Amino acid sequence: MSYLATTQEVYKQAAESPQVGLCCTTTPVWQLPGLSIPQRMLEMNYGCGSTVHPRDLVRDPNILYVGVGGGMELLQFSYFSRKPQGVIGVDVVDEMLAACSENMTEAETLNPWFSREFVDLRKGDALHLPIEDKSIDVAAQNCLFNIFKQEDLRKALAEMYRVLKPYGRLVLSDPISEDPIPDTLQNDETLRALCLSGAIPLQSYVDLITGIGFGTVEVRAKRPYRVLSPEHYTIDQLILTESVEICAIKDPMPEDGPCVFTGKTAIYFGSAAYFDDQKGHVLAQNQPLAVCDKTANALGALGRKDILITPSTYFYDGGGCC
Repeated sequence: MSYLATTQEVYKQAAESPQVGLCCTTTPVWQLPGLSIPQRMLEMNYGCGSTVHPRDLVRDPNILYVGVGGGMELLQFSYFSRKPQGVIGVDVVDEMLAACSENMTEAETLNPWFSREFVDLRKGDALHLPIEDKSIDVAAQNCLFNIFKQEDLRKALAEMYRVLKPYGRLVLSDPISEDPIPDTLQNDETLRALCLSGAIPLQSYVDLITGIGFGTVEVRAKRPYRVLSPEHYTIDQLILTESVEICAIKDPMPEDGPCVFTGKTAIYFGSAAYFDDQKGHVLAQNQPLAVCDKTANALGALGRKDILITPSTYFYDGGGCC
């Protein structure tokens, strides 16, 4: 059995019998006015973060969500896109699609604003999305892509890029790890399916995303996720995995490379009213400006004593330099 077949079997069982501890979401379940989430949806929340951000869901977007789970994020997305088939959910597991559909029917009884027609559930997999080119404004996945080995991960990212409109957004949440994960764990099909051993370093993930062609990447959150310990696994030392939330924008690739925001800030505190680097970045006196890593490096290379570059916080919330 291939690791993808093992994954399908794991989530078939998770659909037939909800497993509350299968994943551990590191962000709150957002409470929105007039939104009621069925209990079974909450029990089937198999993500590690959140991909639903109001800032992305403007101008009546067409939304794609891959790996539907119990449908909680499909329902949350529908809150912002209240139109027939405004949200498309894709999953390869028949039982998960059936369970999600049942949950949507219950959600319709709990939410007067919600219509089951808002969500279009489709059978398909992340490597061959049943979606037209350049038809989606926001594409999302939560704790799915980390299951893929690198070549399949590259294919899944390329599929998301294909279906997005120009300037569309890929919003994802996945486990990452800066600690080396031994091959024995990486090659364990069940551990990979359970999102425990497929985590890669953040920079490697960002490099894959920009390598596909995304010109801007925002690292919006990074939080501790789970610990793999020698008491439970055949490893010599603790391995920390973290949950990361990323937004990748399908805008043109800058000539000098992608803009990757990791929460760095530039602060000018000289005697003039502002500093202009003549490259599109104006720093008002003592007004912190969020800058991408590329701009941070360029400003730091100037060697000025009146500009402070703060370290990456890995929490970026907009208002950036480009």
